[in-house]
Amino acid sequence: MNFEFNGYYTLIAAVIVLLIGKLLVNKIEFLRKYNIPEPVAGGLVAAAVATAAHSFWGVSITTSAELQTTFMLIFFSSIGLSANFNKLKEGGKSLVVFLFVVSFFIIIQNSVGISLATLLGIDPLIGLIAGSITLTGGHGTAGAWGEILETKYAITGATTLGMASATFGLVAGGLIGGPLAKMLINRYNLANVNNVKKEHTSDDKKVPEVEEFVPFGYPKNVRLITANSSVTTLGLFAACLAFSDFMTGFAKGTAFELPTFVWALATGVILRNVLENVLKVKIFDRAIDVFGNASLSLYLAMALLSLKLWQLSSLAGPLVVILAAQTLTMIAYAYFVTFRVMGKDYDAAVLSAGHCGFGMGATPTAVANMQAITNMYGSSYKAFLIVPLCGAFFVDLINASVIQTILKFFG
Repeated sequence: MNFEFNGYYTLIAAVIVLLIGKLLVNKIEFLRKYNIPEPVAGGLVAAAVATAAHSFWGVSITTSAELQTTFMLIFFSSIGLSANFNKLKEGGKSLVVFLFVVSFFIIIQNSVGISLATLLGIDPLIGLIAGSITLTGGHGTAGAWGEILETKYAITGATTLGMASATFGLVAGGLIGGPLAKMLINRYNLANVNNVKKEHTSDDKKVPEVEEFVPFGYPKNVRLITANSSVTTLGLFAACLAFSDFMTGFAKGTAFELPTFVWALATGVILRNVLENVLKVKIFDRAIDVFGNASLSLYLAMALLSLKLWQLSSLAGPLVVILAAQTLTMIAYAYFVTFRVMGKDYDAAVLSAGHCGFGMGATPTAVANMQAITNMYGSSYKAFLIVPLCGAFFVDLINASVIQTILKFFG
């Protein structure tokens, strides 16, 4: 028996999932310690309940795909709308070098996933799902590509598989980043815990200030927005969604065919910089952050609500093998490549911790990893400028390009 939820009931169910997730994160230390997002915590509980209902009573639920897709597109539009090119210049040469480091790792990550999937006798695209789609990309990208892989490439349960992999990556990224950076700092004598800078004394252990334009690093922060800024921002989102929908249809079957969410992200980048730098129109970053974070939370809750975990039973073993190998690959790459290419200094160690965070999980995980290090050893302005810029914006464009290229080989 299948129950179909329309948009209203889907939204209500998503809000309930978020409230459950908030309760769990507030009550369970493990979830707080490793920065498990509230929609993931609540969504996994909902998925477990749904699995039990299907196993014992044969009941399943189908949520509104249209509403879920809309929130996903708003989220990716918000990433693009947050990309201020004038601010990005502050990253300088180090940002460019770090982007090359991250780009090369995305290729390695997918090579490991596809190779192991082939050796284990499963569809190579499952290795791509357990690669940069979910680990570098996170839950939002996992859901976006999962839908494409299910409809266009006939990968049953791709979204479910993606959410499971992204959740594993989120936890793993939070576990490995801090210890790796501490090992590098101690081995190369990069800092002394007794020489912590004044800004990290007992009455001030905050993360170094990150510019407002950097999205999603601090989703709990209070943003002051007005009705006028909200309406203006909603108009920007509507423009991104409308143009991305047009371009998806217009470019279909051509060399420029891209997923709709990539068009939404790109449209946001262009719209933001034309309005702000050419037409001198004020952009309300605080409103963009609020709507972007809210949309991501609702989208994840809806995606996890529709998980069908029973579809993963035949893939559980191979998936664990691939994800374990990806974790070891991330550790080795951050140690031997990220740290050395970025200068083998204290900033490089903090950057390595951040890379583990968003290379396996998400930008907030990267920020948490770096905060754990800087609270003990001292600040790293360079790392806190580069990692949020790269993890919250550039990596999505690079990742989408790499995935799109790989998928062309699979028809």
